[in-house]
Amino acid sequence: MSTRRNVKSDADVAADAHERGRDYLGLAQIDKHLACAKAGRHGARDHLLVLMMFRHGLRVSEAIALRRDHVDLEQSRPWVPRLKRGLSVEHPVEGDELRAIRRCLGQRDDFLPWLFVSERQQPLTRQAVNYVLAAAGERAGLGHIHPHMLRHSCGFALANRGYDLRLIQDYLGHRDPRHTARYTRTAASRFEGLWWGPSDRAKGRMGQEPTFAVPSRRSLSTVITNEDCRMDPSQYLRTPRQLL
Repeated sequence: MSTRRNVKSDADVAADAHERGRDYLGLAQIDKHLACAKAGRHGARDHLLVLMMFRHGLRVSEAIALRRDHVDLEQSRPWVPRLKRGLSVEHPVEGDELRAIRRCLGQRDDFLPWLFVSERQQPLTRQAVNYVLAAAGERAGLGHIHPHMLRHSCGFALANRGYDLRLIQDYLGHRDPRHTARYTRTAASRFEGLWWGPSDRAKGRMGQEPTFAVPSRRSLSTVITNEDCRMDPSQYLRTPRQLL
């Protein structure tokens, strides 16, 4: 007698539901998150924390481990030490981030080695970072924000800018490219122009009504616009016999 169990699947839940949830923020949402973090009690520190975790794709443990000597203000090149046997690299710093670092350090009167410290002059804990990000997310109306969402947001933002998988892999410190592929596979920029006709792609038309290639007697690539479709449809709609 067979001992196999019959497992009934839940028809209301997709098989890949655990992968399909959106666990990252868009650029407009990042801006809201940054603004609300800056308006908090420790605005300069919290704003820099959110900004660096997003710009450099930091894990929460990597963020709280950052030290002053990891940030070279003269060369504008912070050293990003990665965990989980990741690739540690130098990253560039944009002007707004450099100003945020100077602002945060300028408000401190201690000589502690850590970049992010608490009121008790101790390095921030994971729980403190979770609270800072979640509180700023609630104030911004973004719902619950957890730290790893900022790392994912970094990956998707780079992929949507058109950067290749290898560069994003090295930037985020992934050893396995399969961990990076999720960003490039689902980037919206991959699907741009799928509904544009040849003339649209040649002209680089964006934000306009697409044209469609429809077979006809004269050409198999006749381009018809929405304006043309307001005319007599009989000249565009043909039976299969007429198309031969």
